[in-house]
Amino acid sequence: MAESFSMTSPLLSLDQNEWEALCDGCGRCCLVKLEDEDTGKVHYTNVACRFLDTETCRCTDYANRCTIQPDCVKLSPDNLSLLDIMPSTCAYRLMHEGRRSLMDPDSLKVSGHTVSETQIPEDALQDYVIDWITTTD
Repeated sequence: MAESFSMTSPLLSLDQNEWEALCDGCGRCCLVKLEDEDTGKVHYTNVACRFLDTETCRCTDYANRCTIQPDCVKLSPDNLSLLDIMPSTCAYRLMHEGRRSLMDPDSLKVSGHTVSETQIPEDALQDYVIDWITTTD
């Protein structure tokens, strides 16, 4: 899969404004993810980052997101390898792979399907793994 992140990605032609505008605002990347230590597979939960406004599916402190939440995934042209853990519906991933979303952006939003991480003990996260978000097709 590493060769799919070559310098030919259409993402690399985007300027900063285009990059930010590409996000469909689904909030899926703001869900807590668990990695299987044996396989490396990433599993999504329906537990939302405490900074995700689950109504708007936007970060409440976007400019400082990586400072206030060290586990925040900040996708950029410099780290396209993170696309491996992004949902298969992610607009960045779709553009990189030369695909288009067949889903209405509003239907992708996590609004109404999540619980805040402030309400879930960390040792219970495995009980919140979901299968409606995948990283592969």
